[in-house]
Amino acid sequence: MEERYRNSFKYFENHQCRYYPCHDMEHINCLFCYCPLYFLSSCPGNFTWVTSKDGRKIKSCMDCSWPHKAESYGEIVKILTKGSE
Repeated sequence: MEERYRNSFKYFENHQCRYYPCHDMEHINCLFCYCPLYFLSSCPGNFTWVTSKDGRKIKSCMDCSWPHKAESYGEIVKILTKGSE
């Protein structure tokens, strides 16, 4: 199997997206464009808590590129499937 297809099921780049690239990365995995771990109060990504005008805490993943790295795919799947056990 050609190297470029070996991990194709866990990585793709959408060069046609009007927001591409959304992070300052040379290669970005668009598979988790909207992070499936956003709902977690603690995740392996680089997030911060910001306070809205009405005092609510909101998770900001603006500076997080962790789910967009191909090597994060396995960890994301592991975290998501752990909740279904």
